[in-house]
Amino acid sequence: MKKITVSLALLAAVLVVACNKNAKIADTKPDTEVYLDLSDTSGQYFTNGFSAVNYPEVIDRKAVLGRVLFYDGHLSLNNAVSCGSCHKQQNAFADNARFSMGFEGRLAGRNTPPIQNLLGGRTITNMLKGDKLRPTTQAMFWDGRQNSVVELVLKPVSNHVEMGIADLSTLPAKLNELPYYKGLVQDAYGQDELDLDIISESIAFFMMSIRSDSTRFDMHEDNKVAFTAQEELGEHLFNTKYNCASCHNPFTQYYGSHAANNIGLDVVYKDKGMGAIQSNAGMDGVFRTPNLRNVALTAPYMHDGRFNTLDSVLEHYSRGIKDHPNLDTRLRDDKGKPMKMDISPEERKAIIAFLHTLTDTRTITNPKYSNPFRTK
Repeated sequence: MKKITVSLALLAAVLVVACNKNAKIADTKPDTEVYLDLSDTSGQYFTNGFSAVNYPEVIDRKAVLGRVLFYDGHLSLNNAVSCGSCHKQQNAFADNARFSMGFEGRLAGRNTPPIQNLLGGRTITNMLKGDKLRPTTQAMFWDGRQNSVVELVLKPVSNHVEMGIADLSTLPAKLNELPYYKGLVQDAYGQDELDLDIISESIAFFMMSIRSDSTRFDMHEDNKVAFTAQEELGEHLFNTKYNCASCHNPFTQYYGSHAANNIGLDVVYKDKGMGAIQSNAGMDGVFRTPNLRNVALTAPYMHDGRFNTLDSVLEHYSRGIKDHPNLDTRLRDDKGKPMKMDISPEERKAIIAFLHTLTDTRTITNPKYSNPFRTK
């Protein structure tokens, strides 16, 4: 990776100099200058310990380009909203707001989900078809309407609420006017200018490089650390007494054992989830089962962010499950009624302690996942 490390470092230096000559990327407020700095990472996304697969270095260069695009506000109509505006690294690439703020202060209709481990159990090698990424990965969005990271990434860009670029065909020309892309595109794709395919694929490479596999839970499974008594109790309650693991398998790094569920949030759903996408009343109120990696960092919870804490989520399962016709059968008692788990305060604390073992601090502190645009 020496070649790209050097080229990126030189690019960063050039950009800093350019900014000092008033070639600013953007102004956030008077006398505040924004510039691109890629000197904090070697740019190794897939070739340095990602897996046993020997990936070509060009894939890392594509991920570096994707990182810059991911955080670039110029992908929005008003140059103020980026992918990273809603998918925040400190929140495991979720958002700490119930509904994220998009273009012109408009609010999104659903809570922003995290985007870690999108590659799942696959490798980039078996995701490639020739030099291009295959479209099929795993179900995404709360209603599972998209199964391709490549095809997903431009959906928010063209959304009138989120980023506001109504005509995507205008986006490459807009971005190609920015001086910092030419070298990055040349490094990654051997050409001077961005096009829509390069924009979507490179962002997809970056997003699929974001992973969480260094939690205390992982280390415990490798016999490297011991759980506390409270964490052990929480793991037992999670896996056995309350059967949470039947939907949220803690061993699975990318998605739940069951892809989607109706968990009885409402008797009548204003947002019908998969039911609306499939025009199927039998799927009303069904939403994709979230992965619980870094769950302690991704509040608020549920598709509409209605629960602010993990304790309030457990309160829902204790006493709040509604009798919807599509309620998952595992949430009904032996009489067919919505289950009331009555999780005690002590048990809640133990389950939450266990859920904290799924926190991966490396995901939220790794500089190669961070915003490369700096201010001064």
